[in-house]
Amino acid sequence: VQLQASGGGLAQAGASLRLSCAVSGRAFSSYIMGWFRQAPGEGREFVAALSRSGTNTHYADSVKDRFVISGDNAKNTVYLQMNSLKPEDTAVYYCAASSRYSHAGGDATTSSAVMYDDWGRGTQVTVSS
Repeated sequence: VQLQASGGGLAQAGASLRLSCAVSGRAFSSYIMGWFRQAPGEGREFVAALSRSGTNTHYADSVKDRFVISGDNAKNTVYLQMNSLKPEDTAVYYCAASSRYSHAGGDATTSSAVMYDDWGRGTQVTVSS
């Protein structure tokens, strides 16, 4: 599976951005889909995950109630809607796909980066104060 993230850019604090992850090679509903981010000098941080069923989501505490992960099966694309952006959201954002936990049912998610097998190139998000 190939993943292509886009939609990053420069935004002011309080603004919104929507990231897209175009998936090719297989339907994204075959995977647990996740978004991660990495700020300069920091490790890769979990942001959000979407279950195969599309009905279960999981968020990092730092973005809960501000970010929303969703998917469009017709476009085979996963989105990350980012609202009320803060300067600390500045990072390179990556989308990823996990083929794990298929035995656990369609509602499984994971926040562990090591459980994701495929990664797209990142898209830079910069939030100014």
